[in-house]
Amino acid sequence: MNNVEFSNNLKILRKRRMLTQAEIAKQLNLTSAAYSNYEQGIRVPDILTLKKLSAILGVSLEVLLGDKPYEPLNSVKIPVLGVIPAGTPIEAIEDILDYEEISEEMARSGSYFALKVKGDSMSPTIQDGDIVIVRQQENAESGQICVVMINGYDATLKEIKKDQEGLWVLPHNPNSIFKPTFFTKKEIIEKPVRIIGVAIEIRRSL
Repeated sequence: MNNVEFSNNLKILRKRRMLTQAEIAKQLNLTSAAYSNYEQGIRVPDILTLKKLSAILGVSLEVLLGDKPYEPLNSVKIPVLGVIPAGTPIEAIEDILDYEEISEEMARSGSYFALKVKGDSMSPTIQDGDIVIVRQQENAESGQICVVMINGYDATLKEIKKDQEGLWVLPHNPNSIFKPTFFTKKEIIEKPVRIIGVAIEIRRSL
């Protein structure tokens, strides 16, 4: 195994799944420092840890080790959408741009769709043209990047931040036309503002 190739590959695959080093370390029952050694090429995981990593990242051992190009394990196709019409169930949307593949393990954990990003409001985290894998859900935690429906018809991909008074919808690009926006609890109900999914993975073409 080439340590440098493995460590670089591990970092790329982790970022695709939008996971932090601490989150993977927790799933492996390791300290963040111990996991960080893998991404720095200081240490190489044993075979049991490699198998756990491949399951967490949703790829085969060959992909993880760099012997094969990226491909999800036992893949399931999900639609890539450009626009999400108001009130339309994801399953019923016919305007599909393309399809992406996710692992069967991921597919069993919920309902998913993909979104092709337009614009730079979430740059550098998420860039124009990126494909984002989204898990459908109506609630999320502060700090997560979500697909948020505003005014019942405008779907936007932004980080959310909750407080006792309401909800912040935040871009990552300070130069974005879209500015940090706060919605009171009353506005959330009346506009309405609702979360329809959480971004869990970024896919980017080189």
